[in-house]
Amino acid sequence: MQELINPFGRVYLTEDNIKSGAIAYTNALAEAKYNCVLNDTRLILGSWNHSLKWVLNDWAPRASQAGLKHFAMITTPETFAESTASAFYAKLKSFRAQVFDSKSKAEDWLRQYSLGR
Repeated sequence: MQELINPFGRVYLTEDNIKSGAIAYTNALAEAKYNCVLNDTRLILGSWNHSLKWVLNDWAPRASQAGLKHFAMITTPETFAESTASAFYAKLKSFRAQVFDSKSKAEDWLRQYSLGR
């Protein structure tokens, strides 16, 4: 796992970071021939609305072509990231996605699909 750290030692995301990270794990997904992803956004403090259009129109179709079929996203309901996650979930058409508020629920959901890998 790689975290992006700013000069103050805090994990951060920018539009470029979101894009490069998503492309990197999509490539890893294709190489490993996995079909499930668990994306934990609980530590994201702000919205990622600036990348939503790219995620839906560019990344999601690429991820689907790489083999992604089931995408579990963990969010914290009281954050701005959760509102973007909800928009992502509502508009996504490339693969099945589900938003969760706990890691164990997300893992349980993915486990039912990853067993048939």
